Amino acid sequence: FFAGGFGGVCLVFVGHPLDTIKVRLQTQPKPQPGQAPLYSGTFDCFRKTLVGEGVRGLYRGMAAPIIGVTPMFAVCFFGFGLGKRLQQRKPDDVLTYPQLFAAGMLSGVFTTVIMAPGERIKCLLQIQAATGETKYSGSLDCAKQLYREAGIRGVYKGTVLTLMRDVPASGMYFMTYEWLKNILTPEGKSVSDLSVPRILFAGGLAGIFNWAVAIPPDVLKSRFQTAPAGKYPNGFRDVLRELIREEGVASLYKGFTAVMIRAFPANAACFLGFEIAMKFLNWVAPGL
Repeated sequence: FFAGGFGGVCLVFVGHPLDTIKVRLQTQPKPQPGQAPLYSGTFDCFRKTLVGEGVRGLYRGMAAPIIGVTPMFAVCFFGFGLGKRLQQRKPDDVLTYPQLFAAGMLSGVFTTVIMAPGERIKCLLQIQAATGETKYSGSLDCAKQLYREAGIRGVYKGTVLTLMRDVPASGMYFMTYEWLKNILTPEGKSVSDLSVPRILFAGGLAGIFNWAVAIPPDVLKSRFQTAPAGKYPNGFRDVLRELIREEGVASLYKGFTAVMIRAFPANAACFLGFEIAMKFLNWVAPGL
């Protein structure tokens, strides 16, 4: 639980700037005929954000995930561990990869309760600077205004889409990491003795596999969570229909480049942080 929280903090610090770029690309409106899009791509968005808002612009909305990410990743890794134990008859039973996938999916269910409101606040703060409107002064002010306007439902808007994103993606995330750790472990060695470069490689690739599954529902989630109240009365179905009708199936992969550039280093840092924290805790309190 503690090690997972530490891994999550590592992920946010490394990955948040490209997450800002991802959300801005996913939520930019379709340009009018004869009008150029606000951002032509990942690097154009990065350049404009940096020039217009400085380095701080890349870290818009970071307070929400930092506040939420420690318990969220703690619950995520705890959920994965619980999912494994529920399928084991004995503590040393080796699980199959489908069983690891199922354990990972359980962790996605656990994290949605914490993740959904943090994602909603983060996305709103990330896009407001690009629109030129300053409606929220920060994460706490955003949460207060959302609650005042629509109650707890306003804060948790997009929960179903967060669940649709995180359940299969978390299954892929943990299954891939365990699979790669087994492949990368030298013959005759223990998985727990894996070197730092190999942990980074396994964690980074797990992040890429995770986002390959997660990005279409993530695009829908970002659009839905940042839309004005009442724009999509039928939820994600309306968002999906609008995107495909106006921008085609490729629109479900908006922000793909930013996501993939971010996925490897952020998740490599996350799993390395987790493994280091686990080794430290086992050294400090081996019987905990």
